Amino acid sequence: MSLDALLSEIAACRACAPYLPHVPRPVTRVSAETRILIAGQAPGRLVHETGLPFNDPSGNRLRQWMGIDRETFYGRPEIGVAAMAFCFPGTNPKGGDYPPPPRCAALWRARLLERLPNVELTLLVGSYAQDWALPGRTGKTMTETIARWREFGPTVLPMPHPSWRNTAWLKRNPWFEAEVAPYLRQRVADILGR
Repeated sequence: MSLDALLSEIAACRACAPYLPHVPRPVTRVSAETRILIAGQAPGRLVHETGLPFNDPSGNRLRQWMGIDRETFYGRPEIGVAAMAFCFPGTNPKGGDYPPPPRCAALWRARLLERLPNVELTLLVGSYAQDWALPGRTGKTMTETIARWREFGPTVLPMPHPSWRNTAWLKRNPWFEAEVAPYLRQRVADILGR
């Protein structure tokens, strides 16, 4: 099956419809040219409404970490986004969004990655992506995993989610923006510069 055919199947997926508080709207943005793959947890409410991944304040912070602007992020086919779940899981009344339903990754993730042979760097944004992509290799906490970021390079980079909810985490862990973000900016510049 071609990548385009698979993406059409993903766009039509309704496997989680019985469990979601809204009509499913799978959001992914990849192409055969994808060389930088961003694997987050799941689309948020604004992404669900617009169909554009990281079209929210989290995306602004992510683009800052990557050292690129919005036009580059959405205009370069070398940059792709495929979260652990493709649909917005809904908002938890206790705060934040619900976690990504694991059935999405089980249905689609391996099949999609097989059709993205040119990926040189995968950004594992948050613990759900890290646990899936690095089974048995993550630390006891997301912080431990990210602190060991050098062990996974140069093809994988574990990162915190760029959500405003992680602002306190960033303040407690200034090494991320001092060490990891500059490395990420350089990797992105190198990949996009070729």
